[in-house]
Amino acid sequence: MNEQNFEHYKVFYHVAKEGQISKAAKVLFISQPAVSQSIKVLEKNLDGKLFFRTPKGVTLTPEGKALYEYVEKAYSYFISGERKFKELQDQEGGEIRIGASDTLCSHYLIDYLKEYHDMYPKVKIHVFNKTTYEIIDLLKKGEVDLGFINLPVQLDSSLQIQSVEVLQDSFVCSKKYKDLIKDKISLKELREYPLLLLEKNTNMRRFVDQIFIKHDVLYEPEFELGSIDLLVKFASAGFGISFITKNFVKKELEKKEIFVVDIKEDIPKRAIGMVKIKDRPLSNSANHFYTLFVS
Repeated sequence: MNEQNFEHYKVFYHVAKEGQISKAAKVLFISQPAVSQSIKVLEKNLDGKLFFRTPKGVTLTPEGKALYEYVEKAYSYFISGERKFKELQDQEGGEIRIGASDTLCSHYLIDYLKEYHDMYPKVKIHVFNKTTYEIIDLLKKGEVDLGFINLPVQLDSSLQIQSVEVLQDSFVCSKKYKDLIKDKISLKELREYPLLLLEKNTNMRRFVDQIFIKHDVLYEPEFELGSIDLLVKFASAGFGISFITKNFVKKELEKKEIFVVDIKEDIPKRAIGMVKIKDRPLSNSANHFYTLFVS
């Protein structure tokens, strides 16, 4: 592959990523005709079509998708190599990019981030608050070094995962409902009370849905909220019974702002997983952070 072809692949990568020739042109600081011409040349060299043109932009052909998977990986390696080079020029500096949900950042990662910052004050820390599957996508694109996600989740063979913390989830309520629920109850009995759960399409919501499905219990939540913190606030205010992670509400339980609702069915344990690309070496800065969890 000659240098000219490399430039065409660079253009191809950005067009595929952005989904529009105009957006790719802005990212690359070149004209739209230059982008279109580069794609035409690459298609001619490959003797195949890479994109379908649509009113909203472009989409990859099946052949284009297959090519993009390889180009995306190669591009992420170039970015990692460039960062490694800059880091070696400044041994005390560098940067790390971490993907994690708001909940994991505020209730789990923050102490590790403080410890790391105290150890390496010149390293820039970038935290991207995303969902589990968004974090995995950022990892594959090379836009974050490490991801912290809620397990269980299905991962492909390109990812390496390390379980770093065991989690126990529970149903909790205010004193108002604690006085009503004095004994262990079943999920069928529990569904008769107002249930407060995380929004759909979150890992934790899928987890609790599976618990109800496993025991053949249909239910409808009273509220669907966006964070563990909101679930705790709504539960303590007496709106109903929330499904939360006990590890993250120890203070509230100790202060008796909320109470655990004992249910007859077992709630399986979960875990926090630290994820990285298996064959992509970490920068020195990212590796130092990684070792806080595995040493």
